[in-house]
Amino acid sequence: MAPMATTLKAETTENAVVGAMGKTTSGKVLKVRQYPKFDSLEEERLYRKQHLAAAFRIFAERGFDEGVAGHISVRDPILTDHFWLNPLSQHFSQIRVSDLILVNENGEVVIGEEPINAAAFAIHSEIHKARPDVHAACHAHSVYGKAFSVFGRELDMMTQDSLRFYKSHSVYTQFGGIVLGQEEGKRIAKALGSGKAVILQNHGLLTVGQSVDEAAFWFISLDKTCHAQLLADAASAGSGYKKILIGDAEGAFSYDQVGRPEKGWLAFQGYYDEQLAKSNGNFLE
Repeated sequence: MAPMATTLKAETTENAVVGAMGKTTSGKVLKVRQYPKFDSLEEERLYRKQHLAAAFRIFAERGFDEGVAGHISVRDPILTDHFWLNPLSQHFSQIRVSDLILVNENGEVVIGEEPINAAAFAIHSEIHKARPDVHAACHAHSVYGKAFSVFGRELDMMTQDSLRFYKSHSVYTQFGGIVLGQEEGKRIAKALGSGKAVILQNHGLLTVGQSVDEAAFWFISLDKTCHAQLLADAASAGSGYKKILIGDAEGAFSYDQVGRPEKGWLAFQGYYDEQLAKSNGNFLE
């Protein structure tokens, strides 16, 4: 029998989509946080930049930095064929809103005084072109992501958290060194397809989303999922116990609860709030 979300039948669509229950004893409906509505595109631009800067700080705290490798982009809501990136030489932990670089579809800096990572442009520009629904992309050389990437395989659907990527991730197997050509970027975008994540063999992880919040949370979760699988595979090999995988019916049902853009955005908000409190809003400058 297929699983059913019977506890959410009485909820608003907004609450049900993210698995939230919100009604008081007096009957008052409580609404969960949602991506804001803006009075102007300038306001939305600032919001995207603020959450992009926060994402870099959060990545740094989780050890996703390694020298100048790694990059996160967010599409500009005004110049929609442009996107914001980190400057090449600045550590993730130091990035502020004012440090972000706006580049056009030719890789030319429109706003900012620092060079960008050439590999970042080669990858992100092609993803933004291929996926108009994607407004942000994250790539970093996280330890568990790159360790799992050497197997050139998709994740096993073996935990509830892994189901965020149920039939929504792929593997790019054509490692060709540092990505400096747009043709390589096009191939990565093709491998990503309509999914939210791609494992770059011998390289690392890449995630996308309708918001930078969503893309960043998928990356955090994907790296943790790679870690869990590396541990489970090692334990299985050492003990002889076989892993018990999750079936398709349960996978599809759970994906609808944990893998949608709204849930990815919501899941990131606690990290954002934590960074805001820890830094006293330093990244907003």
